[in-house]
Amino acid sequence: MSASFDRNALISLLKRDSLRVGQFTLASGRSSHYYVDGRRVTLSAEGARLIGAGVMELLKNYPDVQAVGGLTMGADPIVGATLALASSFGRSELRGFLVRKEAKDHGTGKLVEGPLEPGMTVVVVDDVATTGGSSLKAVEAVQAMGCKVACVIAVLDRLEGATANFAKVNLPLHTLCTIKDLGVEPLAPTT
Repeated sequence: MSASFDRNALISLLKRDSLRVGQFTLASGRSSHYYVDGRRVTLSAEGARLIGAGVMELLKNYPDVQAVGGLTMGADPIVGATLALASSFGRSELRGFLVRKEAKDHGTGKLVEGPLEPGMTVVVVDDVATTGGSSLKAVEAVQAMGCKVACVIAVLDRLEGATANFAKVNLPLHTLCTIKDLGVEPLAPTT
């Protein structure tokens, strides 16, 4: 029996624990009237259960996917939560991977960590998608290894251009919810 995804419970949890309203400066330098700290939910037991189930529900449409992963740190708890639930969704063979921000300068010098092999079909995951830049770095890293990326999955889409940016590289973006689901109007996408 598989755990079920409760989208409304995830939205409530994100509203309560991750959403902050006020004036914030984003990593891009842009100003925003809200901020979503995804790790406040991805690193909670209830959030991990809900997100893992949500990712596994989306993976039902991608039976050929062999691994899930993304850029560290946003992807780390999502990968763990997804793998923890994979066998209850009949996907005990699913693997995980993490993409470093920079290749190690010692040991094997890996940029991608985990049991990923060239030729595998993978999904890239992230907590919050704004323009998709973090996930695109992960996509490039695993494609350079010889892997095929089936899609990108984000917990929350800020609706600021990520979908269009992934479309430019022929990748669909699937999300568990959007900023509008949290009752917030998005910023205009950057050009």
